[in-house]
Amino acid sequence: MKKLTYLTLSLFSISVFAQEISKERVKTVISTLASDEMKGREIGTPENENAANYIATLFKENNLKYCTGNSYLVPFVYKGKTAYNVCGIKKGKSDKTLGFSGHFDHIGTNSKSGDNIYNGADDDASGITTLVGIADYFKDKEPEFSMAFIAFNGEEKGMLGSKAISEDKNLDKIYKNMTALFNFEMVATESQWGKNALYMTGDGFSNLDELFNTYAANGLKINADPYAEQQLFYRSDNVSFVKKKIIAHSFSTVDMTKATHYHQVNDDISIVDVDNMTQIINNFGKTLEKLNPKNFAPQYNDQVNFN
Repeated sequence: MKKLTYLTLSLFSISVFAQEISKERVKTVISTLASDEMKGREIGTPENENAANYIATLFKENNLKYCTGNSYLVPFVYKGKTAYNVCGIKKGKSDKTLGFSGHFDHIGTNSKSGDNIYNGADDDASGITTLVGIADYFKDKEPEFSMAFIAFNGEEKGMLGSKAISEDKNLDKIYKNMTALFNFEMVATESQWGKNALYMTGDGFSNLDELFNTYAANGLKINADPYAEQQLFYRSDNVSFVKKKIIAHSFSTVDMTKATHYHQVNDDISIVDVDNMTQIINNFGKTLEKLNPKNFAPQYNDQVNFN
């Protein structure tokens, strides 16, 4: 009897462990995107396209379906040439969908001697790593919600990719069922509230944070936007979906009073808190497992500007 109990516990432990995302996985994804070989992932460069293809490979590993057409790569035009967003779908028990996004482009290189690569580990390889981690977490699960994973391009040039894909009529079926979009923007460092915590831009515009925190696992906490006067809600990729009246907020950990790496060449893997990122991703996954269309239907209030 003891052996059977031990075996049962062992199998349970393995199954629990299997859904957890490892620190090694998190480090591999963010290190690849923020590597010197990616040369800062500026839109219009071969390295930017390499990053898009790498994300598409990660989506394929997670058995995601195409959002449209026969590829994860969703084209749009940038300066007369083709650039790509990346989009994949995880089918859940409901057609109601939660979106997870971030931007994979950054600002490239400069012409100075020495380290001249803006690696963009925090901005925003960390956001892409987070949404990939959530896809990893649900690889062998059937969530209550369907899930859309979208990696935007061209954010640094004026949120071009998110604007293009939000207006893509081929994705309207996804958008009309989208309950909320979680846009991850700079989540590589420990927040001002400590570990296992983020803040939500535009927290005063909807009740998404309150609803999420009600079900948050293992002490994960979404805090109010400490930079409300900077209107970050309207200055990141989520705004492209706000204009469609989809509940869409950006989520970050960056303390802008201490972020000496923002748009600097030292925004590389050395500033990344892999342990904290891994904890946040896994606790996000555990929280999302508790959500369904009946208990999670956030709403905007009348303070939002949709124009």
